Amino acid sequence: MLNITFKGGDVKAFENGTSLIEMAKSISEGLARVVLAADVDGEVHGLDFVPERDCAVNFLTFEDEDGRRTYRHTASHVLAQAVKRLYPNAKLAIGPAIDDGFYYDFEFETPITNSDLDALEAEMKKIIKENIPLVRAELSREDAIKMMADKGEDYKVELIEDLPEDAVISIYNQGDFVDLCAGPHLQSTGKLKAVKLQYTAGAYWRGNENNKMLTRIYGTAFPKKAELDEYLERLEEAKKRDHNKLGRELELFTTVDSIGQGLPIMLPKGAKVLQILQRFVEDHEDSHGWVRTKTPYMAKSDLYKISGHWDHYKDGMFVMGDEETDKEVFALRPMTCPFQYQAYLNKMRSYRDLPLRYGETSTLFRNEASGEMHGLIRVRQFTISEGHLMCRPDQLEEEFKNCLEMAIYMLKTLGLYEDVSYRFSQWDPEDKEKYIGTEEQWDEAQSTMAKILDHLEIPYKIGIGEAAFYGPKLDIQIKNVFGKEDTLITIQIDQMLAEKFGMEYIDKDGTKKNPYIIHRTSIGCYERTLALLIEKYAGAFPAWLAPTQVKILPISDNYRDYADKLYAALGEKGFRVELDDRSEKIGYKIREAQLEKIPYMIIAGEKEMNDGTVSVRSRKNGDLGSMSLDDFISMLAKEVEEKVI
Repeated sequence: MLNITFKGGDVKAFENGTSLIEMAKSISEGLARVVLAADVDGEVHGLDFVPERDCAVNFLTFEDEDGRRTYRHTASHVLAQAVKRLYPNAKLAIGPAIDDGFYYDFEFETPITNSDLDALEAEMKKIIKENIPLVRAELSREDAIKMMADKGEDYKVELIEDLPEDAVISIYNQGDFVDLCAGPHLQSTGKLKAVKLQYTAGAYWRGNENNKMLTRIYGTAFPKKAELDEYLERLEEAKKRDHNKLGRELELFTTVDSIGQGLPIMLPKGAKVLQILQRFVEDHEDSHGWVRTKTPYMAKSDLYKISGHWDHYKDGMFVMGDEETDKEVFALRPMTCPFQYQAYLNKMRSYRDLPLRYGETSTLFRNEASGEMHGLIRVRQFTISEGHLMCRPDQLEEEFKNCLEMAIYMLKTLGLYEDVSYRFSQWDPEDKEKYIGTEEQWDEAQSTMAKILDHLEIPYKIGIGEAAFYGPKLDIQIKNVFGKEDTLITIQIDQMLAEKFGMEYIDKDGTKKNPYIIHRTSIGCYERTLALLIEKYAGAFPAWLAPTQVKILPISDNYRDYADKLYAALGEKGFRVELDDRSEKIGYKIREAQLEKIPYMIIAGEKEMNDGTVSVRSRKNGDLGSMSLDDFISMLAKEVEEKVI
């Protein structure tokens, strides 16, 4: 007999050989109908799995992330089977579940396009209706290679060859279709209900631009058609807010092929928003004890060798020169930390000097892969509100807390805080070559950070292998309109680089000690922040952030002089104002200003000129009626000062 512990602490005995699905049925017939997979002692398994020892089981439904991934991973296999039915010579690559669906990469003899997806989706629905069982089998590495080679599946062979010699390879048989896969999956194709293929894209094999370009087919799947329809409606709304589309339409930024991917051009409106953000951030940091540095954009390889970037991050850097032939090799900076450390090293420090907070609006350069580029979210040159704080051990928690509070203040002021989550990014002890330092140092750093996060009651998830190469970090994550999660702000604890750079302070007892270093951003990458703001507000920025706050619209040329006076008066008060003096009808001018998402319009006509007033129209609330210019200035000034969102 096996003793199985279920969620909630209930324990029940089962005969040896009882499968997970049989266990689920014995607990609740209703539960059995919605169970998709199960977590068994921390590992996710399909319901055909048979426990061989006492264990803890948590049944997973579509409400659980691993349950959704099992569901959608099965859908990717159904897609692959449909492709092989309609395109027998297509070669299979990989097909994982992703946050909102799944994709599968294929090599087609002639690449397909979006117009071919309807036929593939129809074939998927046939396969679902056939209710084909998915049966797991295990093969030796040698047998798996032979099977896939015989089928002409070159990409599968390559994947298997990368596995250890003694690896046991799992495959899933799906009628006349077989695929290499670790699983888990649903019991049969008929368990899928609502599927939708969305679009195709190019994808380099293994993300390497030197490899063959494959065709990636994206799709999604839900247990109910109503849920799928709701998701597709949200997706259409997200497309309207996509910063990559909207940012260009509103003339905030553009890209140019001859300049290159990941190198956006900020147009005047976008540059103005970034200037407003930068001034806001720097003023706030300055008022909280941060002092400015200005450091070079590049350095010799010597500096990066001290920090460890040369050994652990060189592939992500833009390097100028060849170490074998050039006397000096330079690289554009991917981070500011080793540069700001030189400011600390400019003289000997005392414990009384700490904490020492260096802030810099830093332009950085990272050699991202071509396939990773996306609008302003991921670029090769970007600007960041970067800072490094040197402190004593007794100051660490308070300073970490202050850095976090500053980041939260920034996010709340921008209206982005409700969309964030926290990740405690740790090292991967199974891949120690990625990091500097000893296991003991990492254990100490992560333990210290865990205590701080727990004491501050930060609700975090753990990300193994997501740490920087020199220390653990708290990543503040945020989703874009399509649901993809990216890191916006990081706060890191580092006790290793100070020693590598010889950074010391003289303590109270006269001994020299290495300070703790906190690496932090207060608003993260400005370009990524702008992208998120475009999507958050659909381009309709709050008045304090808008590149143009007021547009003056004279009804005709007769009122141009009065419009000029209004323009000058608002400009003198520091407002960002434009004058539309074109010989167009006022209705046309209003519609254009509305499309440009200008917060306020001032209509200037005969009545306003004679009364010395302004007729105000709000982007949000429509016609606000007539008021004195002073009253309008007071209203707008209050809105800007309070940073109303």
